[in-house]
Amino acid sequence: MSITKLAALSVCLLAVTLQSQAAPNDPPKHSEARAEAPKPAAKAAPEAEVKELMTKDLPDLPGKEGLMLLVTYPPGSQDAIHRHNADAFVYVLEGSIVMQVKGGKEVTLHPGQTFYEGPNDIHTVGRNASQTEPAKFTVLLVKDKNAPVVIPVK
Repeated sequence: MSITKLAALSVCLLAVTLQSQAAPNDPPKHSEARAEAPKPAAKAAPEAEVKELMTKDLPDLPGKEGLMLLVTYPPGSQDAIHRHNADAFVYVLEGSIVMQVKGGKEVTLHPGQTFYEGPNDIHTVGRNASQTEPAKFTVLLVKDKNAPVVIPVK
């Protein structure tokens, strides 16, 4: 698949995401076990909420699929160091996020800005830039079919 086709796919999937933002959102789902778990002594950073928006086989790229996610970082949220083994295209919808891959510069992104992670990148920084406001962004992953979405890195 050419970069032009991949860019066109990204734009189409982004349009679907933005359209879904106009519709009422489902309330966040919380597991009962998590709600009943005792609170740790030290307050941990809140976890990101991840919602799958779409998965689609990519016939022009045999064995690959496109996966679109909506990620919400609560105030103070941050990711553990990880990788995706995928091409990841990020588009910020609300708030501000801070991103960095190993060997790259830390960048703060605002609504309408983008970020890219390659299949060999290690995502060293991913966090909400704010301690008081949430941030929301979409991620389009082009990955091997049935491969894990996130791979922790130690």
